[in-house]
Amino acid sequence: MKVLMLGWELPPHNSGGLGVACLQLTKALASSGADIEFVLPHYPSDSGFEHMKVTSAFTKAQQFLEIENVYDSYKFKVTGEHREYFNISDQQSAFEEAVSYIASRAEFDIIHAHEWLTFRAALRAKWETGKPLVVHIHALERDRAGGADGNPLVREIEATAMMLADQVIAVSEYTKQAIVDDYGVPADKIKVVHNSIDVEDFMPVDGYNDYKYFVDLKNSGWKVMSYVGRITIQKGLTHLLKAAAETMRREPKTFVMFVGNGEQRDELIELAAGLGIADRTFFVDFQRGKRLRDAFKVSDLFVMPSVSEPFGLVALEAAGYDVPVLVSKQSGVAEVLQSCLKVDYWDIDEMANLMTSVLRENALAGELRNNAKREFERLSWNGAANNLMNIYRTHVEGVPA
Repeated sequence: MKVLMLGWELPPHNSGGLGVACLQLTKALASSGADIEFVLPHYPSDSGFEHMKVTSAFTKAQQFLEIENVYDSYKFKVTGEHREYFNISDQQSAFEEAVSYIASRAEFDIIHAHEWLTFRAALRAKWETGKPLVVHIHALERDRAGGADGNPLVREIEATAMMLADQVIAVSEYTKQAIVDDYGVPADKIKVVHNSIDVEDFMPVDGYNDYKYFVDLKNSGWKVMSYVGRITIQKGLTHLLKAAAETMRREPKTFVMFVGNGEQRDELIELAAGLGIADRTFFVDFQRGKRLRDAFKVSDLFVMPSVSEPFGLVALEAAGYDVPVLVSKQSGVAEVLQSCLKVDYWDIDEMANLMTSVLRENALAGELRNNAKREFERLSWNGAANNLMNIYRTHVEGVPA
């Protein structure tokens, strides 16, 4: 099965879980027999993609600059000595034209597109080649907008792509229902394929922890609550800070650590100061590798209080590193990870109650860790890959799903 796959990010040029999910999913698909060409809007890394062909939609001379931030609203595009200023819509238009050229010359059986940024290009490739199209919804505009309508242009792209695609993939039942509610897509057109974790690829925690300041404080009886991810309105982080302030009132020897970056960072810094907890609130920026693993290792509780979270892969990572997990009930990961605490994102009082309970009760924290770790060890992307291969065969060969 030859798959033309379109995406906007892969590690190490990723801003969050989307790139990680795409990489791990493609590994499982390749093991199941898929021959994948993954097309990106920038020049890929030279390593880590032995299982598939990774192609830039553009030549090196035409690259968009500043690819470390793959979601820049504006970038320079270079062609020889000429430079142009491209907004995100211009970037999509250029990607669409480039993918059209690639699709006209590539051999493939099906198109698989991840997220709205690739959907225009995917629809163009479907229209020009007649190949079936699968669109993979990792998040909707309502999610990114924190439950609001968001950008009407993005919603139009999402609606058009889902209506014209041959198959829609949602990462959770939560997201499937949102697609039905927001866009009127027939439920039987949407298949749920949950995200997962490849346990065998999970990196161990090294002996020395880079967060020595936290380690020393923990040795003196302090506790650390952590959040890992984009610092944006979608993630419900103002609610987290308010609940953290109440938790610190009850348990003064508590810190909260934000691992990530985003447009809401300054707002949260001001809010922490207003709540009187600025001295116990730390922002350690976006991390990879050992520093990310060490952030989990030093944590006594991981909190993800998203307003609307299609999945939330990072919660599985936290469980894998033996951290008790608290997520919002508005999170798709709660369908997969049963051994975690769940709370409505808006219920600050209950969130503080649960935070306090985990920090105070070692037995509760231990039970959450042990049960979640057992669930984690059973996880694999193989089930997701098998589901997708069956979907591919249905649309390419007419085999019943």
